[in-house]
Amino acid sequence: MRAFFDDRQSRHDPQTFLVAGILQPSPEQPERAARLKRGAEAAGCTFEAPSDHGMAPLAAVHGADYLRFLETIHTRWARLPGAGPEVVPNVHPANRSDSYPASPAGLAGYHQADTACPIGAETWGSAYWSAQTAVSAAQALARAPGEGLVYALCRPPGHHAFADLAGGFCFLNNAAIAAEVLRSEGRRVAILDVDVHHGNGTQGIFYARGDVLTVSVHADPAGFYPFYWGHAHERGEGAGRGANLNLPLARGADDAAFLKALERGLATVRAFGADVLVVALGLDAHESDPLQGMAVTTPGFTRIGAALAAAGLPMLLVQEGGYLSDALEHNLTAALEGVQGG
Repeated sequence: MRAFFDDRQSRHDPQTFLVAGILQPSPEQPERAARLKRGAEAAGCTFEAPSDHGMAPLAAVHGADYLRFLETIHTRWARLPGAGPEVVPNVHPANRSDSYPASPAGLAGYHQADTACPIGAETWGSAYWSAQTAVSAAQALARAPGEGLVYALCRPPGHHAFADLAGGFCFLNNAAIAAEVLRSEGRRVAILDVDVHHGNGTQGIFYARGDVLTVSVHADPAGFYPFYWGHAHERGEGAGRGANLNLPLARGADDAAFLKALERGLATVRAFGADVLVVALGLDAHESDPLQGMAVTTPGFTRIGAALAAAGLPMLLVQEGGYLSDALEHNLTAALEGVQGG
């Protein structure tokens, strides 16, 4: 299987993660990329470096003010008296129709939804190359004759990033960027998110559009991140009404429950008439993942991969979550083998 990754994605090294008032080490560590790469290679992936497609594919999804913020905020933050090594917001607007701030502290609160997306000196470069990885993989899928399956090892992940808002370890929405590339090539795109967390940023980007279908299978946000998004009644609005499907599952859901929901999601993909599938591939639904949302097994990921393959569509797999455990790379191997075997 053809695959893309750039070593510069490993330079982002977030230190902080605030959970229930306790400051902990971030689980979104550079070691994730090394383990995922090993897992993909074990499944037969051959990696190549992405090309630099510039800012245009990113700007097709994200606003200019937001891109400028990501690129420059750490330098501006570092000039603040007594500033820490990472940009972490301590104030947020009451609503995002309030005035656009000028100060670095105000900008951080405006463009970062939570404290789980600290911005360090290397964050922009890693996020940029993570997005370029998605762009190169999407173009490979769209333009190479007979290419039916491509994997993009995107780190940092992206599905919690809105058009102008970072959150949940995510800065640029790689799956949405890839979908826009495919759409610009004349494809009818569905995005299917199988991360344990709802793809709230992806939903937000396409919520009022009917040209891209968004489907997410995830842990019920009533008691799990991202809390405010991912409920079953969220169906899209305006032109996008009916083009968003959320399939929340109870905490601790097992292989059978996940696969049942996935089949419903795939039926919606078929009804939409998609001719290409972007899979936001999270592995954090695994029973040993440190974020502990579900109880999918490693063989379960093989079955998930096979179910995705059974849709019979060209497929781009964009890496999302899955955090450090002994099973991480094996879960990716299992998923990719399931896709290829299917």
